[in-house]
Amino acid sequence: MSSSSAVYAAVPPIPGASLREDVQIFEYSKAANPIESGATPRIPIKVFGAELYAEGETRAVPLNLQEDLRVPYPATGPGLLASFLHINKGEKLATSPNAGSEFYFVIRGKGRSETAEGAISWKAGDFLVLPGLEAIHFAEEDTAFYVVNDSPLFAYLGARRSESRFAPTLYTRESVMAELEAAKNDPEASTRSRVSVLLANKRFAQTMTITHTLWTMFGIITPGTRQLPHRHQSVALDFVVSAQPGVYTLVGEELGENGLIKDPVRVDWVTGTAFVTPPGYWHEHVNESGADAYVMPIQDAGLHTYLRTLDIQFYKED
Repeated sequence: MSSSSAVYAAVPPIPGASLREDVQIFEYSKAANPIESGATPRIPIKVFGAELYAEGETRAVPLNLQEDLRVPYPATGPGLLASFLHINKGEKLATSPNAGSEFYFVIRGKGRSETAEGAISWKAGDFLVLPGLEAIHFAEEDTAFYVVNDSPLFAYLGARRSESRFAPTLYTRESVMAELEAAKNDPEASTRSRVSVLLANKRFAQTMTITHTLWTMFGIITPGTRQLPHRHQSVALDFVVSAQPGVYTLVGEELGENGLIKDPVRVDWVTGTAFVTPPGYWHEHVNESGADAYVMPIQDAGLHTYLRTLDIQFYKED
């Protein structure tokens, strides 16, 4: 007997009852579509208000839908977790998610984040992206963040972060707004489905996204305009950067031949709030106010694009 055979012979067998304990076999039609049957729960349309981080102690506030998703870990979507962070002036808050991508939008405030790769200074309106690093965030002013990471994906896979796929990255408010203004003033802007910019990283040339899992858009809806419906298989975690009353999103499962969403749910935009748009649902944005409105959706479209499962579709008027 070889030495390797001797080693395997020394390993005790798993009892047959244990091997069979979790076995199930389904007739095909009963398991082919677990979302339709309800085995895989649907993602709800959900709004999270700005009062969650308006004041109070320094803290993280997860936008947690784990009961709706029936998972044992915090999650806002199957692969994403959104949170609000509030840090009082002169205080600090540590973060250390088991994640490969973290996106931070500075809602208000000023300060710096210290990581093993160095410190990063930020201010209101900036966008900070970290590759799942431990970080300590110091606030020079009363500060609030909107944060999205891919920790639920890691939890579902039973995986641990082992290496950084990209370096810490900062997108300043000035640079993003300059690009958005250029897009708004482009003579072709009126012919496009969105007036917006996508934040990207040179390391992800295939997906053209901000990380290998995350996708970030920063967009404007001008007064009196309607952005026509579209849909995609990535979950959207939208943050309303700025809006006056009269701006809203319509969300629904079906689109009529006239380009109107059937039986839509209306989500009114309120500055500083976040809302969840489920994957596969048609949605459109409408601005009936007298002022520009700004929105920032974060999606797991980096991963979906790489897997070729995004299936993004746009309604186009004749």
